[in-house]
Amino acid sequence: MDQRVKPSPEEIRRAREENPKMRERDLSAQLGISEGELVAAQCGISAVRVEPRVNDLLTGLEAVGEVMALTRNESAVHEKIGVYDKVVTGNHNAMVLGENIDLRIFPKVWAHGFAVEKRDGDDIRRSLQFFDAAGEAVHKVHLRPASNLYAYQKLVASLESLNQEPTVAILPSAAERGGEGQGSVASIDDLRDRWSRLTDVHQFFGMLKTLKLSRREAVRMVGQDYAWLLDKDSVSAMFHHAAAGGMPIMCFVGNRGCIQIHSGPIKSVKPMGPWINVLDETFHLHLRTDHIHEVWAVRKPTKDGHVTSLEAYDDNGSMIIQFFGKRHEGEGEREDWRFLAENLPRIPSPTAA
Repeated sequence: MDQRVKPSPEEIRRAREENPKMRERDLSAQLGISEGELVAAQCGISAVRVEPRVNDLLTGLEAVGEVMALTRNESAVHEKIGVYDKVVTGNHNAMVLGENIDLRIFPKVWAHGFAVEKRDGDDIRRSLQFFDAAGEAVHKVHLRPASNLYAYQKLVASLESLNQEPTVAILPSAAERGGEGQGSVASIDDLRDRWSRLTDVHQFFGMLKTLKLSRREAVRMVGQDYAWLLDKDSVSAMFHHAAAGGMPIMCFVGNRGCIQIHSGPIKSVKPMGPWINVLDETFHLHLRTDHIHEVWAVRKPTKDGHVTSLEAYDDNGSMIIQFFGKRHEGEGEREDWRFLAENLPRIPSPTAA
């Protein structure tokens, strides 16, 4: 974020009134502030500050019924309609394991929360919006016509903060602090040895942490028997193949505070300018294909045989989106998914970064 003087809450609200159609993320960028600061300026008017007590939030959302869950990063927006059920609470990790809403949450990243009301003609659109310490959105919950409004209002009242000031203290973002995975002295032999001994995909993050490698550094280093570079159009090609064949996939979009997962087939794939969109009944995805710098097919050993993911990275080396063939614990990888992943167009891999 630049060093110019930030606008006051009154100036932020005026800019919002003058640009009613502009998306919050775009308006905040134009004003040189975070999206969290944009929303905070409405405190006392159309927003109520709530405590980001993730476990209380998740258990309270069960009673609200059908909602739309939204998780995004700079390049992808993942929206799922469903119910927050099968909640697993935890201070370091929390989960929602429902049929439609499937989340992996890191509560310590959640720093600011708001209950927001927005007029849309004669209707009022209600949402809960949560941000990290840099004011970047980690997760949002949008009410729908079928939502239980009483349960929602009761939840908001239980989480309401004593602090209703229209400003938030903002810390530097992860990007401004500098990337992770720097300073590693891991050798290719060590990486390949540890990689070959994986028995579960969930061990992958621990391996990276031990070796002090970022995910992209690891896939660049490990060798083409485990990771190979694909043409940047491979994600769009995969979407069209999966939709045409009714192939169930898993689609992960995340940020530092939340990862949201779709599991199942996709049907309606609609390119629009730089975006590729999935517009299904309970799943919407919006992906900026022009932000994709590299696409990797990545093979990881498990006790059930190896599994293959597609991973798209931006030019900073951050993962935008990840895909697997749909599978359950204890099952082998789908043959149609493996065939698709292994036959997408490859390009020569760069040298290890």
